[in-house]
Amino acid sequence: MSRLSNLVYSTASGRICPDCAKPVTGCQCRQQASGKPAPDGIVRIRRETKGRNGKGVTLIDGLPLDAAALTALAKVLKNKCGSGGTVKDGVIEIQGDHRELVKGFLDQNGYRVKLAGG
Repeated sequence: MSRLSNLVYSTASGRICPDCAKPVTGCQCRQQASGKPAPDGIVRIRRETKGRNGKGVTLIDGLPLDAAALTALAKVLKNKCGSGGTVKDGVIEIQGDHRELVKGFLDQNGYRVKLAGG
């Protein structure tokens, strides 16, 4: 550790990572510690009701897109399904059971899609 290990912000580079003392935008230690496995190229679509008082949502996981592209795709899917939804932790959530509709749309756009779960 350097003598500036307690540095948390720099006007030149912004927030500083407390572990490696580099700017957060260029920090490699946080990205390695995230523990998220590399995508295998298959988009998985599943229905889940856990923690939602029995109301089902369609979850789309495994898309090889950045946050901005995920948000844009979520908007298109919400319009196509005619329901609400959101993006949380790299997973698109669409309210209701729209697995078949989402699968058809993603198949048309060149993604390898699997229906996961029951």
